[in-house]
Amino acid sequence: MDTPHTPRPTPRRQRGVTLIESAVATAVVAVAAGSVVPGLTKLRAHQAVAGAAAEFETDVQHARSLAVSTGTTWRISFENGDAGSCYVIHTGAAGSCPCLTAGSTMCADGTQALKSARFGSGANVALTSNVPSMAFDSIKGTSTPTGTVKVAARDGAAVHQIVNVMGRVRSCSPGLSITGYKAC
Repeated sequence: MDTPHTPRPTPRRQRGVTLIESAVATAVVAVAAGSVVPGLTKLRAHQAVAGAAAEFETDVQHARSLAVSTGTTWRISFENGDAGSCYVIHTGAAGSCPCLTAGSTMCADGTQALKSARFGSGANVALTSNVPSMAFDSIKGTSTPTGTVKVAARDGAAVHQIVNVMGRVRSCSPGLSITGYKAC
């Protein structure tokens, strides 16, 4: 005798993700992100140093070319203090265009300021110079005195901008702390 065959229901396969699987995936992503964030923060700070160094180099060349093209001595003056650091491109004597805390300058009569760059005390970048100012000769474009400007991150990584007597800039990084530069 033939017995009727009753179809047995096939087990349905679940689709989707369980709560445990999603929790494990979230934990893995959190650990991966936690290990990447410090590296990105360091990279961002180092890029800020490289950008500030490149801006300073461009400003040196601009001041030098202005001196020769206008027949006027142009100068870059530096200041460091509790509020941060800055430099000003200006005509006139050293110290005739000091940086103000707000990032602007206040020049003495007869002195013209072209640009100021300020790095506040809380900024990722600090700037120091071994000379208070550099003047660019209006005839030869030479720099007096020569000097070294250090652009540094909080972690100590730095780019040194060395301005020679010809008013040209050579860049290097101590211990290759910033990639893309020669060692100092």
